[in-house]
Amino acid sequence: MKRKFTFIFATLLFIVACGNSETNETGKTEVLSKEWDEIVSSSNGTEVNLYMWGGDEGINQYIDEWAAPRLKEEHDITLNRQPMNTEEFMQKLLTEKKANKNKGTIDVIWINGANFKNAKNADLLLGSFSKKLPHFQEYIGSKDQNAEYDQGTEIDGLEAPWGNVQYVFHYDSSKIDTPPSTLEELKQWIHDNPGKFTYPNVSDFTGNTFVKHLLIKGAGEESGLLAEEFNKEIIKDSEEYVWNYLDDIKSDLWRNGETYPESLTKLDTLYSQGEILMTMGFNEARAESLIENGTFPESTKSFVLKDPGSVSNTHYLSIPFNSPNPEGAMTVIDFLESPEAQIAKMDPTMWGEGTVLNFDKLSEEDQKIIGNLDRGESVLSTEVLNEYKLPDLDTGYTEWINNEWANRVIEQ
Repeated sequence: MKRKFTFIFATLLFIVACGNSETNETGKTEVLSKEWDEIVSSSNGTEVNLYMWGGDEGINQYIDEWAAPRLKEEHDITLNRQPMNTEEFMQKLLTEKKANKNKGTIDVIWINGANFKNAKNADLLLGSFSKKLPHFQEYIGSKDQNAEYDQGTEIDGLEAPWGNVQYVFHYDSSKIDTPPSTLEELKQWIHDNPGKFTYPNVSDFTGNTFVKHLLIKGAGEESGLLAEEFNKEIIKDSEEYVWNYLDDIKSDLWRNGETYPESLTKLDTLYSQGEILMTMGFNEARAESLIENGTFPESTKSFVLKDPGSVSNTHYLSIPFNSPNPEGAMTVIDFLESPEAQIAKMDPTMWGEGTVLNFDKLSEEDQKIIGNLDRGESVLSTEVLNEYKLPDLDTGYTEWINNEWANRVIEQ
């Protein structure tokens, strides 16, 4: 009798689960098939919960003091910023998915890279929504590479670009008149100035990305494929350039390449002490605060490599499968992709990061506003950054560099 009851109970759970799943799929389809005006109308007077990392005061200030009041005024939406680490809200969504909880508490999540890949594979996201957003259509477009791939994972409209930082080199302009503009010029500069350049160990994100630039150069005409799924064939064609380059410069690096800074912080320290004349890293505006607090010399400037270009890192906003307010979520994301919101986010007194909007698609007035924006003397213009921007690579290339660098550079 007990065995019979257990069987019936399990069968009922299965039926309920299937029923809930079908109901959820129906709800998602209905929401995503709505016209934009209907979506915006439905979101009026609602609350939207945005889950995001909350460890930066400037970012929090932008959301709480700039974006939230304007969303309230323009759409009567109450935006609630919920600080939580990405791993935590990913686990929360996964648990809710397993429990078939089709109405959760999260409306918008801040996500990218491996976390997006995991969320997509686990079916934790609402569906393809980005093409419905007017600002995405007008200022970004689905053919933009950062809208097609997120570190090698096809986006398929499941998330919308929100912000972008770019890899730049910083140098002391009081000691370097003309910085190199290509990888080959950088190599020659290193030979001409022995001991004055190095890069972090590739276990550090910054050091790994420095080597990615060599991989892109080595891939030549196939470099665009590096932003797509990991491909061993491309590596076969480009690895000779990567390891020959690193082997060539090694003896002229800081401490003859016998050791490498373990982190970007260590690299910055060497630069601030004058032991080396260049440092590097993501976020084209990061030197400003370091100049202001006296860590970097006031003569610090930045440059990007025109050949092969400058790797960028894009982050995104997405909507969970069980968002209680998907219409509100889409309205908020569209607002945050507006030129007004993106330009305000570039203000160094708040967030200070780069825009995801295509500069050439902006109005002349908005281009002029960006051109006149004072991001600091060490920051390159948006036009220059956009001209040489490259998408980030699949996470498989990061692992390949980590594994091979130890064998080919450290153990030699």
